[in-house]
Amino acid sequence: MNNKLRLFYGSCFALITTALSFSIRAGILPQLGEELGLSAEQLGFINSMWFLGFPISMVIGGLVYHTVGGKRIMQFAFLAHAIGILMTIYSGSYVGLLISTLLIGIGNGCTEAACNPMIADAFEGSTMSKMMNRFHMWFPGGIVIGSLVSKFMTDASFGWEAQIWVILLPALVYAYLFYGQDWPTAKTKEEASLSMNLKAMFSPLFIFMMVCMALTAISEFGPQQWSSLILAKSGAQPMLILALVTGLMAVCRYFGGDIVHKFDQTGVLLGSAVLATIGVFLFSTQTGAMAYVAAIFFALGVAYFWPNMIGFIADKIPASGALGMSIVGAVGMFSTSIFQPIIGRWIDSNKAAKAASGLTGDELELAAGQATLGTMVLFPAILIVLFTILFFWVKKGKTN
Repeated sequence: MNNKLRLFYGSCFALITTALSFSIRAGILPQLGEELGLSAEQLGFINSMWFLGFPISMVIGGLVYHTVGGKRIMQFAFLAHAIGILMTIYSGSYVGLLISTLLIGIGNGCTEAACNPMIADAFEGSTMSKMMNRFHMWFPGGIVIGSLVSKFMTDASFGWEAQIWVILLPALVYAYLFYGQDWPTAKTKEEASLSMNLKAMFSPLFIFMMVCMALTAISEFGPQQWSSLILAKSGAQPMLILALVTGLMAVCRYFGGDIVHKFDQTGVLLGSAVLATIGVFLFSTQTGAMAYVAAIFFALGVAYFWPNMIGFIADKIPASGALGMSIVGAVGMFSTSIFQPIIGRWIDSNKAAKAASGLTGDELELAAGQATLGTMVLFPAILIVLFTILFFWVKKGKTN
């Protein structure tokens, strides 16, 4: 196996570690809460540490990528993952879980900060787009694996500690694959210069893409986080919806390079916004079997958002370097964390409005949830307009 491929496969296992930390930790939260006597609010704070550590280490990792090097960032990522996993198992306290989850989030952010620019530096043109999409397929792919592992182990009466040990397995694999490997250097001097990175990031196109990233991230993670809660009352199976969405996303990303080669990132992003809008609209209006149709449209829409936003920055604004890719990814994560309580507030106000109209029980939950998803249609709908502007902007060659 050559150096570039070994680094790429190591990156994939690092992202699987991220995905397992997301899905398995979600699966064991009820057991943790019961065993340690934690409230829902305390569990929520533990979860928020995952989202906090991620963007912080992404930004810092992007700043130091060309001075410290991707290899050292990934060594630190492994240390954060390993200590975080061991602390989760042995801490036995609320404060210990806060710290351990923060460490795992930091490890996950380091993975994005190191691996995105590595792929951009190691591969050229359409091959870079293909590998970027195939790297990012392992987040939804890893969530499918983690969800199935967690369900199987829970059903087989394995304790939550055994499930956390599973997260360490792909971490050990990526540590082995990265060991002793040389990381690629920046393609141009501009990419490795912090002053040039910052100059490129203050360009109108980069600022425009940051706005788009905030909306693409919440278009993906907003409905995904809340649709299970909402669809449980509609006759659909939430776990099947999750498996369908994440499974389809993984398949789409595997073939993403060919799609990007044919339509360019701008065409792919515009088409994705249209499909995502249809998907969220169907989620907000359909019940039962039609919810699965909505899930297909939604998955086809959001699958290409994240990898092609990062790929666009690498391809069209290369002078922004590793820092540019990290900042755009961090904006996506911050947007997700900021909008979660806002979406929760929408659900609460819709619930109050629907209750005032006489609805109760499951009918109330479904009506309030669908009204909230109806508001969330705005996110991808705005992106249709923004990505249409982007399509013609790039077509005219104004990428500087």
